[in-house]
Amino acid sequence: MLNWILKCYIFSIAFIGLSQELPPIIKYPPSTYKAGNQNWMIAQNKQNIMYFANNDGLLEYNGSEWLLYPSPNESILRSVKVIDERIYTGCYMEFGYWERKPNGLLEYNSLSEKVKSKILDDEQFWNILQFDHWVIFQSLNQIFIYDTKSKTFKFIKPESGIFKAYSVAKSIYFQTVNDGFYEIENGASKLISKDSFFINNKIVSIYKRNNSLLLLTQYDGFYEFKENKLFKWITDSDAELSNSSVYCAQKFSDDSYLIGTVSNGIFIINSEGKTIYHITQNKGISNNTALSLFEDVDKNVWLGLDNGINCINLTSPIRSFYDDTGILGTVYASIIHNDKLYVGTNQGLFYKNKDGNNTFKFISGTKGQVWSLFLYDNNLFCGHDSGTFLIENQSAKSIFSGSGTWKFEPSPSNKNLLLQGNYYGISVLEKINNTWQFKNKIKGFDYSSKYFEFSNPDEIIISHEYKGIFRIKTDPSYSKVTLFEAHENPKKGKNASIANFNKTIYYASKDGIFAFNNKSKKFEKSAKLSSVFEKDEYLSGKLMTDKSNRLWFFSKNYINYFSYGKLSTTLKHNVIPIPSSLTNSMLGYENISQLSESLYLVGTTDGYYTINIDDLLFNNNHLYITNITTNKHNESLTFESISESGSFDSNNNNITFSFTVPKYNKYILAEFQYKLEGFQNEWSEWSSKPTVNFKNLRPGKYTFVVRSKIGNSISENSEKYSFTILKPWYLTNLALIIYILLLIVLAYFINLTYQNHYFKQQEKLIEENNRLLEIKELETEQELMRIKNQQLEQDFESKNRELAASTMNLIKKNELLSMIKEDLKNTTETLPNKSIKSLITNINKNINEEDSWNVFVDAFNNADKDFLKKIKIAHQSLTPNDLRLCAFLRLNLSSKEIAPLLNISVRSVEIKRYRLRKKMDLSHEQGLVEYILSI
Repeated sequence: MLNWILKCYIFSIAFIGLSQELPPIIKYPPSTYKAGNQNWMIAQNKQNIMYFANNDGLLEYNGSEWLLYPSPNESILRSVKVIDERIYTGCYMEFGYWERKPNGLLEYNSLSEKVKSKILDDEQFWNILQFDHWVIFQSLNQIFIYDTKSKTFKFIKPESGIFKAYSVAKSIYFQTVNDGFYEIENGASKLISKDSFFINNKIVSIYKRNNSLLLLTQYDGFYEFKENKLFKWITDSDAELSNSSVYCAQKFSDDSYLIGTVSNGIFIINSEGKTIYHITQNKGISNNTALSLFEDVDKNVWLGLDNGINCINLTSPIRSFYDDTGILGTVYASIIHNDKLYVGTNQGLFYKNKDGNNTFKFISGTKGQVWSLFLYDNNLFCGHDSGTFLIENQSAKSIFSGSGTWKFEPSPSNKNLLLQGNYYGISVLEKINNTWQFKNKIKGFDYSSKYFEFSNPDEIIISHEYKGIFRIKTDPSYSKVTLFEAHENPKKGKNASIANFNKTIYYASKDGIFAFNNKSKKFEKSAKLSSVFEKDEYLSGKLMTDKSNRLWFFSKNYINYFSYGKLSTTLKHNVIPIPSSLTNSMLGYENISQLSESLYLVGTTDGYYTINIDDLLFNNNHLYITNITTNKHNESLTFESISESGSFDSNNNNITFSFTVPKYNKYILAEFQYKLEGFQNEWSEWSSKPTVNFKNLRPGKYTFVVRSKIGNSISENSEKYSFTILKPWYLTNLALIIYILLLIVLAYFINLTYQNHYFKQQEKLIEENNRLLEIKELETEQELMRIKNQQLEQDFESKNRELAASTMNLIKKNELLSMIKEDLKNTTETLPNKSIKSLITNINKNINEEDSWNVFVDAFNNADKDFLKKIKIAHQSLTPNDLRLCAFLRLNLSSKEIAPLLNISVRSVEIKRYRLRKKMDLSHEQGLVEYILSI
């Protein structure tokens, strides 16, 4: 029993924790800002940049990026204060200020070096205050007053330690450990009160309230101090504050008070002492220990926690309801009915009072998935995984349980009929005797009907995620389907849906938004509405309409809605720049419900948040270029000056621009658009990325222009930065002059070389011409020699012919003489005669006449010079007769022709030839004539 009571108590505590709708809280864990866990003091400069005194040093946040500057002596930074353009900080035995250099980075300047001898051992500076032109550095032991004009110091050192110093109106106060309450006047301390109250209570903060001082104590709440008297100021939070150990506090510009505790989170109390918020770790902040508090220029509350940094958007038109217990679950539907807020989740149906911070209560019998809530005829219908419930007096009555119910649509022709889309088709609810009950299921259509709309009283358009679009017609009583048609276009799409907006049915999918044409019975793509998905990445086609005739849908970076202007019929596209990554809605089941004229509730996976669209103002959107870095290939970054135009080396042509809009909103994010004139003259697409990098820029002049927008509001300024990428040294003007001079010199030498070349060519040509002439002369001489040789050959041939002729004549003569001799011999045989014998003797003598041979030899030597000498030398054993035979054979005469010349018989010639072969020692295969002709 005790365990059950304990469980119920824990359950109720959890629900109490769920009851409060809180402003958006941005959490920055140490892993995000990459510095120490604890943050001791917070400040903001004129550019809205935030500074935190962090365990690891000075932490800077410009809305886009975090940057840590290590403390000057590597100790914990305890205090930070922005005064004009300087950022004053205090830490362990050190204090000074930071100033921004032209490159956008901060540089530290020590002030404590001048008074090093006055600083006590182990002294830390926990607080920094400003009063006119004085800066006050406070430790737990003493106060250093720095005159920024004369740059001199004054010192206040009480006998006992100092709890804290306070700047109130035009006075500086401080409380000592044992001596009471003091004020600084003319650079010296003045005792205000030594009442036991100031001895026994630690004052955390002091404010001006009416004509008195309002003192906040560590454990005993608020007191008013007026005319040396103390009066208790009662607040709603006194009981909790007494057990929480107040550590820090801040007064808001609207006179409310923010209180940070050691163990119980933060309290926000209005000027009447009413508690507006009490936010603890289980309600949204990162840690229950608040070490520092700060209100920025946009009225955001910054918390420096024991573990991280939080920013609360107090003035945001968005309020979030965060369920970290899982009891409520994912919100799928919501509605206001009879001053109650109902939310349908995956855990069931819950309700609470519309106004106030009361607890959500569960409606019994609705455990499970709730898909939709529909108000009709002052009856609240709940579409549930188990069927349909009618919600009356915060109780659920089941009126249909055949299958799960997706949604509801009233019949256009009969107000007593209500159609509901089920898991398996469409069914009808009917009001009979003022009671709603199940009537029938429409026969002939059994597909899931998550989304459906009436195009005519008897015609229904259904969207099925996996099968596409169907159009059915029914009989007047909605009992059966008389026409069934599946549309080929548009194609089925993931997370697609349909909705009736301004009497037109729209279908949305990743392919765009299509409108149904009642005449052609076809869907036609709407270019105006579809352009939204082209500009922003498609996320879901879930369409929703509201009572104010707005059409809502979600994309990757925005919540979108279309509406008609009051003075025109033109559709206007409105965007709420809340990205899907922050809305945390169930994809395909996004839901937004209108709670009032301008207040909407958006369901998420861990609760919901509300938006007041009338309060969505995106003003004071000022853009800054935070830093410009360049780098050479594979080298570290160099921070460049952002206050003036830049000039960079040709190989230092990788340049990165970082920019920001110092707005600190959880849901409303800034987007940026840029162009680089000289490289790309068109604006880029809008992007939330706060940096852009240009690589390998060519030499030339460029102007970088960037602007921003939040929602539909363009930034009030565009930042420009002009810079030049210098030409490499080999392309500079001096280099070009040198190149021209070198070209002139080169041209001169080339010309000289060409002249020498042509001169040599000319000489060579002359030489070649002379050589050609010589060749021509030689050719002429050769021609003459050829002609002479030809003439000689002709003479030779002529002589050969003459020799042949003379030889033939000799042969004929000798043949004739031989014939005459033979005839004479025959005559002498018959008629011996002395005269005939004498004649025969003369004939023989004539045939062997040596003179004839000598004439032949001369002619032969003229025709074939030195043949006889050559053959005589080759064969010295040859006789004159052998030489004669050789000469005749040289003339290629036959044995028959040679015989008369030698006055011998042919047989004798053959014998001579045989003997000649022997003398010449010729082989059997070698011919005698061939050998003689070859010599």
